[in-house]
Amino acid sequence: MECKILDGKKVASEVRERIAVMVKEIRESGKVPPGLAVVLVGDNPASKVYVGQKEKACKEVGFESFLYHLPEATTQEELLNLVGQLNEDPNVHGILVQLPLPKHLNETEVIEAIRPEKDVDGFHPMNLGKLVAGLPCTVPCTPKGIMHLLEYYGIEIEGKNAVVVGRSNIVGKPVAHLLLQKNATVTICHSRTRNLEDITKEADILVVAAGKPHFVTQHMVKKGAVVVDVGINRLESGLVGDVDFDGVRLRASWITPVPGGVGPMTIAMLLENTLEMYERFS
Repeated sequence: MECKILDGKKVASEVRERIAVMVKEIRESGKVPPGLAVVLVGDNPASKVYVGQKEKACKEVGFESFLYHLPEATTQEELLNLVGQLNEDPNVHGILVQLPLPKHLNETEVIEAIRPEKDVDGFHPMNLGKLVAGLPCTVPCTPKGIMHLLEYYGIEIEGKNAVVVGRSNIVGKPVAHLLLQKNATVTICHSRTRNLEDITKEADILVVAAGKPHFVTQHMVKKGAVVVDVGINRLESGLVGDVDFDGVRLRASWITPVPGGVGPMTIAMLLENTLEMYERFS
């Protein structure tokens, strides 16, 4: 059985092309285009790369992009004041504060300060609460991208055993609820899970967001499983995921590559969320 690739780069490109056409029509009608504000505090190298990718993506689809690069020593009050200003700015339809923040800043307080209708990341407690309740909300970008990718390739979810490795508010918990809403039977695993291998080997759909390079190996995967690798780890050899790609692809039916899998989908869903907020609230 040949393992097929869940090509996030290809699918994300199609999403971006669709959004670019819609934004072109908005601009041609004389309306203000969607605007995304990205706030970066400090000089975390990975964060700078991610912010650069997001800014480039915004320009490619015709969004207005507002970048605020603040010094490492920025105070909580200064950051909250900026968020307050962006909340009131009619040209800003989405606000993204790049995480992680420097350790002296309170991430929870900053996230809660963003208006839910401008919370393009979907991290505000109101959006996460609505997600759990199955109500319309802004869905976090990476989980939304995973679901879009599965849907695009016609992966059946209903009635399947889905296992999520990782329980973060950014990926693990939201994607578990999204899979549950599609009628999968969902198990969440984490660092304290006992007999992890026994659980992952039962998964028809395995989503791995463990934050450890090559954490899931071939012997942990059921034959024919669909494997979604959320991890991005920088090693001397280059970028690798949380899944041992070369080994796991020998057992999986579908797998996401790293890079080129979930990463491009995350940025595409960021653009989609911004456009949806523009349409709903502007």
